[in-house]
Amino acid sequence: MKIIECIPNFSEARRPEVVEAIIKAVAEVPGVRILDQHSDLDHNRTVLTFIGDPAGVEEAAYQGILKAAELIDLNQHEGEHPRLGAADVVPFVPIADVTMQECIEIARRLGKRVADTLGIPVYLYEEAAARPDRVNLEDIRRGEYEGIKETIATDPYREPDFGPKVMGSAGAVVIGARQPLIAYNIFLNTPDVSIAEKIARRVRNSSGGFHFVKGMGVLVSGLAQVSMNLTNYHRSPMAQVTEFVRREAERYGVGIHHSEIVGLVPSRAIINAGRYYLQMDGFEYDQLLENRIVNEGEAQNAGNQVNFLDQVAEGTTAPGGGSAAAYSGALGTALAVMVARLTTGKAKYKEAEEECWQVIERGEQLRQQLTEAIELDAKSFEGIILARRLPRDTEESIKVRDEAIMQASFYAAAVPLKSAEMCLEGMNLALRMAQIGNLNAISDAASGVYQANAGLEAAVLNVKINLMGYEEETRSQELLARASQLKEAAAKVLEKLKSTLSERAQL
Repeated sequence: MKIIECIPNFSEARRPEVVEAIIKAVAEVPGVRILDQHSDLDHNRTVLTFIGDPAGVEEAAYQGILKAAELIDLNQHEGEHPRLGAADVVPFVPIADVTMQECIEIARRLGKRVADTLGIPVYLYEEAAARPDRVNLEDIRRGEYEGIKETIATDPYREPDFGPKVMGSAGAVVIGARQPLIAYNIFLNTPDVSIAEKIARRVRNSSGGFHFVKGMGVLVSGLAQVSMNLTNYHRSPMAQVTEFVRREAERYGVGIHHSEIVGLVPSRAIINAGRYYLQMDGFEYDQLLENRIVNEGEAQNAGNQVNFLDQVAEGTTAPGGGSAAAYSGALGTALAVMVARLTTGKAKYKEAEEECWQVIERGEQLRQQLTEAIELDAKSFEGIILARRLPRDTEESIKVRDEAIMQASFYAAAVPLKSAEMCLEGMNLALRMAQIGNLNAISDAASGVYQANAGLEAAVLNVKINLMGYEEETRSQELLARASQLKEAAAKVLEKLKSTLSERAQL
């Protein structure tokens, strides 16, 4: 199961009704589960953590941004934490069966949607950054809402990645993809915030400290706080960071009052801290009782799943050739998307980047549709079987049965015909990647064309077999004519591919 985590930060904590409205907008999206909410009155900031399938998480993030834009006016907002938007930062994190590349694509799609539909400027950051000078969030947010609002229209550096060069009351939003991050705050037993600021400068990467630590000093609840983000807890572990802060605090005659984690934390980070403080070098993840229970359950569920290839080989009537055709088309389209992803971000193919992103977006949609067609084709054949089981004990019932079989056959032919159309589109996407994509992956793009063509050929065969005996019917002739058109178009794609392989790679 694919699982993505999203941790949006909203610039509101002091008005509970606003926070509740934002949470409600997120929670109402199907397939999403809210895991945590942390509201800080001093920061005037709320951090949500929710997970779900990629489509659900993407939609929930949009709904949260929409609601925040409606209810939060940055002109009236005050708080200790830097901010530039009502929905300030929206990162996506891969959790299970999801790649970082998929999270980057979600960030880009969401950014474009927010800009186009809400008119809010959008900046991309971390792994999704479109510019090297926008990887770090603090660089984008420098100057905050008030400063950026004044310069966004005139300063080229402030030009958003998506959306207008003007900031309204909702400000802008920073959207990105990143690895799991730990928001970790250490409170000192002093109200002197200057000490926290000095320690933050020593601990953070930008001032020569830990490579994967971002930090600042703030005053929270009457105590100085070293507020940090640990962007790679493996390389900059919590325990070592804590001990560094403790030693620095002692230089100023103060100590650690307490610490806190904002939002959720990977269990591995806590295990690593336990190893450090308890000196349990051999302590492992699966020694935690709850983790062992979860892993056992997942293993059992995985064992109950039946592979599609096994289903085809079982000897049942469905899934059969039509489903296999859709599967082949989906595989060919996946190869086109693969090459597009191997092309983006490469300076050598900068001119092709925007088109590659279009291939990724359409290819993923097409791959999903073809995947759904695998099951749809199997179900369409079941309609013919059910029609054949209708009674035929009277002349009238025979007519009803014959009509039902014919209509079911037309439908069973229309489904693989649609698959063939999608396979042709997949062929064209893969061809385009062979023409402009990463040369090192041209054979993968070509394989995508041939794989999708195999799906098209198989789908057309299924159209013809389902229409046998009905060739003289008008509807049948329409379907068969369309199938012939698709085969002709596919032949032209194959010819173009041969030329491309010869020109680009002498293959």
